[in-house]
Amino acid sequence: MKELTKAEEQVMQILWKIEKGFVKDIIDDMPTPKPAYNTVSTIVRILEKKGFVGHNAYGKTHEYYPLISKKEYSGKFLKGFIKSYFGNSYRQMVSYFAKEDNLSIEEMESIINLLSDELKKQKQDGSK
Repeated sequence: MKELTKAEEQVMQILWKIEKGFVKDIIDDMPTPKPAYNTVSTIVRILEKKGFVGHNAYGKTHEYYPLISKKEYSGKFLKGFIKSYFGNSYRQMVSYFAKEDNLSIEEMESIINLLSDELKKQKQDGSK
């Protein structure tokens, strides 16, 4: 799966939020200063070529919708990020954030609890 540019990701974030819409709807959801209509239209067409967006045609007007869910994209993006920056090691990533990002005690406890719950669940299921 291809990665998105910042502009493409901004458009996808809006489409994931609104689920479907015309270029005007996408622009309406963007912060000010709003980009030109043609700029957003070009980005959406690029997203179509990359396989992220589909459309329904109503004459010359197109209503766009995501072909890839936010969850699917974020999962693949995160895996690529971990591979590129942390040697494909979740342990290295967690260690980095724990040491360098100044996580609060509450955040670390919450992460530990989440991991503990998932560990118990997987042991019960006999998986992994």
